[in-house]
Amino acid sequence: ITLLNTQYLTPFDRDDIFMLAIELDDIVDELEEASDLLGLYGIDLPTKHAVQQTSLIVGATEQLKIACDNLKSFKGVQEALVELKRLEDQGDSVLREALASLFRDDRIDPLVVIRWKDIYERLEGALDSCETAANTIANIVVKNA
Repeated sequence: ITLLNTQYLTPFDRDDIFMLAIELDDIVDELEEASDLLGLYGIDLPTKHAVQQTSLIVGATEQLKIACDNLKSFKGVQEALVELKRLEDQGDSVLREALASLFRDDRIDPLVVIRWKDIYERLEGALDSCETAANTIANIVVKNA
């Protein structure tokens, strides 16, 4: 954002670049919050659902990188955004499955349910933020194509 504020000419609309920077920061904020919760709640080992969610986040951020790297030429951007959307949809399914598994087992300590529910929702928030950033990239492409 500091660099954006010091540039006279930008390759795309200044407001779009600013919005994209904010949305990318939101991804980091969600991941940082999830990480903080792991420490706060004393979580030593991840669940299979948390591992699946983080794998999807890694894939989504890789697709964002591809889209951003190719934004000037627009080559491969649409494909990356479509793949990111697929990953985000898959993340929704993983979240539903994760929450269902927490609430199906009566033997799970309610505090454990609360802890993991918070963490799963933060991880899903990061994935949702990836999709929001992808939508901004798509808008940039439409405006500049």
